Amino acid sequence: MKSIEILDVRGEICPYPMLKTNKQLDEITPDIEQLDVITDHSPALMTIPPQAIKRGYSCEIEETVRGEWRLHLVKE
Repeated sequence: MKSIEILDVRGEICPYPMLKTNKQLDEITPDIEQLDVITDHSPALMTIPPQAIKRGYSCEIEETVRGEWRLHLVKE
């Protein structure tokens, strides 16, 4: 079973969602298999995925409610 961490960055605006995601992947839980990032800042949908891909994660985006998304970052 995969270990899944959740990072809630709702209320944060760029560049903080991306920076906090990078810190989570690089420093806090570098061996995590899946990180779910919850955001309500649509520009983060364009900044987080490329950074996650550079780190070896795939990224799926799910709109959970109007104006709120969950990015599923899964280690490949």
